[in-house]
Amino acid sequence: MLLKAGVDISRLNREIRRSLPRVEAVYAQYIETFVIASTFEGNHGSGSLHYSNDAYDVRLPTDDRNEIYLAIKETLGNSYDVVLEGDHIHVEYDPKK
Repeated sequence: MLLKAGVDISRLNREIRRSLPRVEAVYAQYIETFVIASTFEGNHGSGSLHYSNDAYDVRLPTDDRNEIYLAIKETLGNSYDVVLEGDHIHVEYDPKK
């Protein structure tokens, strides 16, 4: 796992932190480098779970973008929202009650 310069994962809450090795394993299956591009730093929408330390963004892979996105969604299950955005994949811990 690599971190973009200035990214700090130390504040991530336990459940979202537990997803990191699972998402990294998906990237490894596709021989892609897993790079966390953002946690709480940067500009995010109001009410974003980034600010409550329950979300992170990862760089889009160079190949197999849709396959990796779908594999992450399947791997993490319903307690996590995984969103394919313009230049990254957004992952947040957001269990549905």
